[in-house]
Amino acid sequence: MRIALIAHDNKKEEMLQFVKTHQEQFKKHILSATNSTGKMIKENTLLDVYCHLSGPLGGDQQIGSEIATGNVDLVIFLRDPLTAQPHEPDITALLRICDVHNIPVSTNLATAEVLIHSTS
Repeated sequence: MRIALIAHDNKKEEMLQFVKTHQEQFKKHILSATNSTGKMIKENTLLDVYCHLSGPLGGDQQIGSEIATGNVDLVIFLRDPLTAQPHEPDITALLRICDVHNIPVSTNLATAEVLIHSTS
């Protein structure tokens, strides 16, 4: 599977711990991420991650484009629901494109757990 990983700043540590916990599972898949999330994962695991731009600079839109062209099968997007995001329209567009193309998307750890276990 081709899995996209995105995490808001206040959720990056949670994403890293999630990926480390499931590193053996993630090794079986092709990973992409927004820039700072991807770099963090690459620096702290043995996983290969293709990095797009950072979310606010267009990374969310790049991943959306990959979804629209059939190059993403699953999205794990740990959102921070308590902090306003200056690029909220991009986030909404990304979630919308997941719905349009019927791509499973997780916006919290509980759903991410369910999705990663479904990939085995």
